[in-house]
Amino acid sequence: MTEEHDSRLSHLGNEGTTYTFEYDPELLETFDNQHPYRDYFVKFNTPEFTTLCPLTGQPDFATLYISYIPDKKMVESKALKLYLFSFRNHGDFHEDVINIIVNDLVEAMAPRYIEIWGKFTPRGGISIDPYVNYGKPDTKYEKMAEQRLLYHDMYPETITNR
Repeated sequence: MTEEHDSRLSHLGNEGTTYTFEYDPELLETFDNQHPYRDYFVKFNTPEFTTLCPLTGQPDFATLYISYIPDKKMVESKALKLYLFSFRNHGDFHEDVINIIVNDLVEAMAPRYIEIWGKFTPRGGISIDPYVNYGKPDTKYEKMAEQRLLYHDMYPETITNR
């Protein structure tokens, strides 16, 4: 990583990490994609995501699966972790939280394609698993997003752990 990258990444390598307990999209940091000539997926699995129910204030827990095809910018993983942690005291419905995260990541790095699937643990005997995706408009990635949305859960997994 060059010094140019280091100057833009304030979280990475910082031993005095400060955790923010309020939603803050400014925590997201990006760096240059070293392989913009190639399509490839980057996937983050976050099994300890938490947020709050906007009506009851009760905690909601989820595993988030974030996958994207970068264009010119990529999201730095520690910054993503701190950003996701900032939802800890944020109150929004599951579907809203997933859409907010996609919107913020699209704003931060303008990926070719991104999808997020939130697998929330049940409360009251029901789980909610929102899926959201985005493909760069007027490109093959927009068409890809349409197809993946139509077929994303054709063969759902057997739920044994919730």
